[in-house]
Amino acid sequence: MGCFECCIKCLGGVPYASLVATILCFSGVALFCGCGHVALTGTVSLLETYFSTVRTDHAMLTDVIQLMQYVIYGIASFFFLYGIILLAEGFYTTSAVKELHSEFKTTICGRCISGMFVFLTYILGVAWLGVFGFSAVPVFLFYNMWSTCNTMKSPMANITNIDSFCVDVRQYGIIPWNATPGKACGSTLSSICASNEFYLSYHLYIVACAGAGATVIALIHYLMILSANWAYLKDASQMHAYQDIKMKEERELQDITSRSKECLNSYT
Repeated sequence: MGCFECCIKCLGGVPYASLVATILCFSGVALFCGCGHVALTGTVSLLETYFSTVRTDHAMLTDVIQLMQYVIYGIASFFFLYGIILLAEGFYTTSAVKELHSEFKTTICGRCISGMFVFLTYILGVAWLGVFGFSAVPVFLFYNMWSTCNTMKSPMANITNIDSFCVDVRQYGIIPWNATPGKACGSTLSSICASNEFYLSYHLYIVACAGAGATVIALIHYLMILSANWAYLKDASQMHAYQDIKMKEERELQDITSRSKECLNSYT
């Protein structure tokens, strides 16, 4: 029975909301970073093979993609550490609330740290909204290419000249206008859509975008949890301050009562 009660007490101290948010955050960041890294590599391969055969034409784009891949490494490392810290903060605040009426007291430093996490999580949430929107751009580009290929294959299209269907990536600003050839038409476009690099990159970009969305949801979840925990800590501090004042007043009242009795006894 004692072991059972101990297990129940331990389970009662687990911050389940923070645990769910941490799992969701880790999953979203892992999907975004892993799939995004592989998809960027496939995109470079497609550009070099079909849209920009001269390496100097897309040298800047290649450098930018490599830089983005290094940034992905940093994002993965940072959010792994940040998720662990927020989970630990959830354990701390859960313990603080559970021990509200005992000798456990929150400190000003603890409340300041909780407030700092609220502010930092808000900033990261806004930043990840931008990342989520940015990750939808390659999905849109690949979808346009995929829909063009499906139009060419459709028996209802009544195509007379297959070379009239083209995809020009120069209009998106991915490569400069003087890049050679810069666009893919007809059979070349069909071979692109049938390639493994296109199929894999397209679906990986979709998964990466979904991972970014999951990370945004996790950060919003974190923000609600941290705001509630900060309010609980503030209430706990005020409650402890009230209890201290009340105990001090009761002690003073007892001292006054005892002095009055002593004076009365000495008088009689």
